[in-house]
Amino acid sequence: MLALTARNKIKGLVSLGGSMTTDKLNRLRIQISTLSKSERAALAHDIIAGLDGVDDDAVEQAWDDEILRRMAQVESGQAELLTRDEFRQQMRSRRGS
Repeated sequence: MLALTARNKIKGLVSLGGSMTTDKLNRLRIQISTLSKSERAALAHDIIAGLDGVDDDAVEQAWDDEILRRMAQVESGQAELLTRDEFRQQMRSRRGS
């Protein structure tokens, strides 16, 4: 919902056409700066997500399956959980610092 609001607000602020001139880009930057922090974050998310290309349903399903598998391991007690401090210590040990 928030991302849609930011997208609609941007569409209302500027019409970019086919190519982006420096002047249009500067106007867009100024207009984006008027958005709330959460709207800018939603817009940034949409822009970055658009760089990833077309969604792959098989990949999405594989990630969903992996998440469910890991959640089941945690819930069944098969997964070893670490505190933040334990995790940081392990990472420091691996880096040798």
